[in-house]
Amino acid sequence: MSFRLSVGDPAMMRFTEIGQQLRAYRLESGLRAEEIASRLGVSRAALYRYEKGEVIKLDTINRLAELLKISPLSLLGIGVEYYNRPIGYFERIRQIEEQAEQILQVNDQVSFLTTTQSYDVGLTEVMEAASADLGADTANAMDRFQQVLGILAERKRMYGQRHPNIIAMLTVDRLRNFLANGLAGGLAMDTARRQRLRRRAADEVRHIAALMRAEPMGQQFGLLSQSEPSGSFKILRTRDRAWLAINPFRPDSTPATSGVAMITAADEAIAAHQRAAESLWRDAVKGAAAADRLEELLAEFPDH
Repeated sequence: MSFRLSVGDPAMMRFTEIGQQLRAYRLESGLRAEEIASRLGVSRAALYRYEKGEVIKLDTINRLAELLKISPLSLLGIGVEYYNRPIGYFERIRQIEEQAEQILQVNDQVSFLTTTQSYDVGLTEVMEAASADLGADTANAMDRFQQVLGILAERKRMYGQRHPNIIAMLTVDRLRNFLANGLAGGLAMDTARRQRLRRRAADEVRHIAALMRAEPMGQQFGLLSQSEPSGSFKILRTRDRAWLAINPFRPDSTPATSGVAMITAADEAIAAHQRAAESLWRDAVKGAAAADRLEELLAEFPDH
């Protein structure tokens, strides 16, 4: 059964947000802008204007949703947004981070926005390793990889300008796995590159320890070891809205990685996860004690 929006739907006026989500889902689909425009019977310039927030007809929203294989409600930001590829999810998070005043994250591998330049260089190495054996598809894959890297770089650039408050709870188990395997731990690559990525992971854990010890304004880190959560999530808040994001994609995921990421603005979902985060924060080790624990963890990997 196909869904059709009614003219009276109040969500139809949020054209800027519709345009943002259209861009995220377009990147997710892997379809070129000209291909989508052709199927819609509009120019590529018109499609880009929709993405920038120009008024879009309800019929066009329905046709776009059908083409992108999503619900029109998702395109309107009502209910739940689902993303199966890192590129779509990272783009949507980039858009929300541009407005966010606070970012609360639980059980991510690292706090990406505060990672170092060494980590960024490691991401490029991951992309090169992932594309090495693709043969004729290498050029297309590298193009997708560069898109992902561009989105990640833009997220950091915007963070550097706006500095929203970050509260990050990391776990001992995930950091230990990070140290043992390096960036993109499940990706096959030559021994020398794997060792470099392990060293970059160690550098990053040292950086996290330094942040925990310094406790800079606007960055709060906690270390979970006794009550580690089974999943990861983040809550992003603006002055008048909030989003919950649950995703399987790390920044070092390759664009070919598949999974299901979810973003919702549902009040009950945000409240339930906020309560869980507050409970975890009470039990988290913080400050110098957390930094000392990371130093102990680093000592388990002396070759890094």
